[in-house]
Amino acid sequence: MSLNSENSQQWQTICHLDDLVSNAGVCALLEQGSSSLNDSEQVAIFHLPNTKQQVYAIGNYDPIGQANVLYRGIVGSIGEELVVASPLYKQHFSLQTGLCLQESVSVKNYPARIVDQQVQLLV
Repeated sequence: MSLNSENSQQWQTICHLDDLVSNAGVCALLEQGSSSLNDSEQVAIFHLPNTKQQVYAIGNYDPIGQANVLYRGIVGSIGEELVVASPLYKQHFSLQTGLCLQESVSVKNYPARIVDQQVQLLV
């Protein structure tokens, strides 16, 4: 019997919905394991209230520009794909998958949800 990877993951509250800015991104520090900063990573969280899911989360590190800046990008869509344009070299990263539309790179994607006004990520 194989274990589903979601079984080892759990929903973690990352911030309150009021901490987010509509139609823009914010950066949050996601602690992995211990409370050491070495065990944490930056996550870009986007609040898009006019979409079905409303919140999206991807890794904040732009692998092309090599900097933690994706939360500062402009949100939009290309066709049906919701994207954020990196503020550095303007590549578009999918908010649903983390894939870059112009290059063969990706960033981590986190399933996100809102429960009782709390933003939660599946980590």
